[in-house]
Amino acid sequence: MEIEPTMGTISTPFIIPVDDIEEAVVLEEDPDNHPNFIESNTSGISLEELSEKSIVPTFADNTLTISHQSFIQSVLEAGNYVFGELTPVEIRVSHQINGRVPTALHKKTSELTDDEKTVYYQRMAFVCHVAALSRNVNGQLVHLCIGGVRAYNEDKLYGRQCPMKFKIFVAWRVRVCSNLCLTCDGFTGNLECMTTSDIREKALELFNGFDPRKEDNLRSLEALGNTFVTEEQFCKIVGRLRLYQALPTNTKTELGLPNVILGDQAVNAAVRGYVENPNFKKEEGSDTITLWQMLQLLNEATKQTYIDKWLERNQNCTDLVFGLERALNGVSQEYSWFLS
Repeated sequence: MEIEPTMGTISTPFIIPVDDIEEAVVLEEDPDNHPNFIESNTSGISLEELSEKSIVPTFADNTLTISHQSFIQSVLEAGNYVFGELTPVEIRVSHQINGRVPTALHKKTSELTDDEKTVYYQRMAFVCHVAALSRNVNGQLVHLCIGGVRAYNEDKLYGRQCPMKFKIFVAWRVRVCSNLCLTCDGFTGNLECMTTSDIREKALELFNGFDPRKEDNLRSLEALGNTFVTEEQFCKIVGRLRLYQALPTNTKTELGLPNVILGDQAVNAAVRGYVENPNFKKEEGSDTITLWQMLQLLNEATKQTYIDKWLERNQNCTDLVFGLERALNGVSQEYSWFLS
């Protein structure tokens, strides 16, 4: 059935029973077998707790914002329509904002009851797998997943109601480490929406435009496993990434350098992973690693990024590694500066 774009309304085939979603939530799993898709200062939460125990912020004119749970459900509805059955949703939140009800304004913090406390989370990210779509890439099982990010700090809550910002993605997720291999065709950037119908419409547009069975996408990832960098080249890349952060903007422009938003902390984490990561470190006795390993080391490092910057840096890792591959293979010199 073809669905026409909607404004303010949505047709019934999109509806996923809320009870089904909540029952499927998994809060805790063995971290050794199922790492979190983002770390930083985040914590796990269920959709039920997010719905029942968190207040919904308003604009200055007291108009309601779109809640985190409504955003999640809208994306899941679109994903379920396009891809079919979805696995349990994983939710991570950060920057907890605490408050209290008016009747408890004069109470000490230690005297507050649970009913007198209010809370909401400024930033939230979620992800879930498409149940029927998984592949083997460079010896690793990857699942197709969908998800989104919401950060109230990016919305202008101090004024009248205005479009709110959301981020939606579809990507391949590596099972052993929960890293996302996020490409530009699977990421929306900042969406500005006024209603949940707008969110569903944009999610449908993204999901319908991403063909998970397109072999070019998977072949590109597999090709990274056949391209090697020596330890000397790896050290040059690391040194250039650090130098890049210190270069003036006009120098970057004169050199024609691409945009790289990875900071020293992420680079340092990738270097540690080169030596210590149990899945993607340089093998003992070897002088090389593949670009697939390098991509995972960088993606692992970006998991320490705050929620509101995580997706952009994750995609930037993919752009960097694919750029290095083109430079090593003589296809393009855009990223050759990082190897020189």
